[in-house]
Amino acid sequence: MNFSSTTNPFVFNLLEELGCTLVFSTYQSNKLVLISSKDGKVRQLARSFKKPMGIAVNEDQMALATLDETILFHKNKELANKYPNAPKTFEALYMPRITYHTGMLDLHDLSYGKENDLFAVNTLFSCISKFSSQYSFQPFWQPSFISELEPEDRCHLNGMALKNGTPKFVTALSKTNTPFSWRENINKGGVLIDVETNDIILENLPMPHSPRIINNELFILLSASGQIIKVDAEKHSYDVVAQAPGILRGMCEYGNYVFVGVSKPRESSKTFEKLPASVKIQEAGILVFFKQTWTQVGEIKYSDTISEIFDVQIIPNFQRGNILNTLGIYNQSITFNNKNFWKKPQVKNK
Repeated sequence: MNFSSTTNPFVFNLLEELGCTLVFSTYQSNKLVLISSKDGKVRQLARSFKKPMGIAVNEDQMALATLDETILFHKNKELANKYPNAPKTFEALYMPRITYHTGMLDLHDLSYGKENDLFAVNTLFSCISKFSSQYSFQPFWQPSFISELEPEDRCHLNGMALKNGTPKFVTALSKTNTPFSWRENINKGGVLIDVETNDIILENLPMPHSPRIINNELFILLSASGQIIKVDAEKHSYDVVAQAPGILRGMCEYGNYVFVGVSKPRESSKTFEKLPASVKIQEAGILVFFKQTWTQVGEIKYSDTISEIFDVQIIPNFQRGNILNTLGIYNQSITFNNKNFWKKPQVKNK
């Protein structure tokens, strides 16, 4: 599939200047997309995964939540140099190394914590969970208003921000305790919760997503109003720092810039029909803001092949990279003790 896009040159020049790769998940298209620029040449790679959602990046590691499993990848430069399809084309390859077969938990945000713990927002069971080699998941925390962990998506827990390596803030679309009841008041039922104290810091929010701590300050996307807000947790208040058309979802910062995903409303969704006209845009993509002033300075737009974006992350010090899924050539590679091999093609007898 060809993901054609339009952008102002600033975004690609910025990625080259920062020496990084932008990666985002689009579960509607079943793709993980990597965008980088080097020596004035832009490269966009789209890799197939089943309903890719949350992305976590931690040095040479990456984790991706998908429909029914979470895949852990590790960066490898030597395999990239010898890559059979295109040797010396890529700076490094993210190779799949561990797969957690979780079942369909509807995992949303992922984050690496201290001691390399990997946390997930487990939306189906209304909790934060960790991964287990014995179970589908290991519960870590649940909101105080959730009476029991059942596969009922009671509040649509969706976003998570870590502080000092442990979950600190989460967002949900409601504080309800019955199956799928968050749909009833989607435009103004959202909450922000302090994980440590279980206090509800903000409520009556329009579809909050993607809480992120940036420069020791908490920011959240309000998807149903197209707003980015800065939260004062102590005063239980917030200020709007930016406004943009579209459903905002997925946010990360790098250098002096913040990258935000923007989606189109799902045409087949009765829930999305309730959203105001101001967020019903025609093109999905990525918005770029200057962090000091929250002024929008660039954007990438996708006209038709992408309509919904969930997560947006930056891979630092990575410009010409690739990621392999578990469907193709990855199984031709072998690594051990810093040795790296690709299976040599067999020569047929004449």
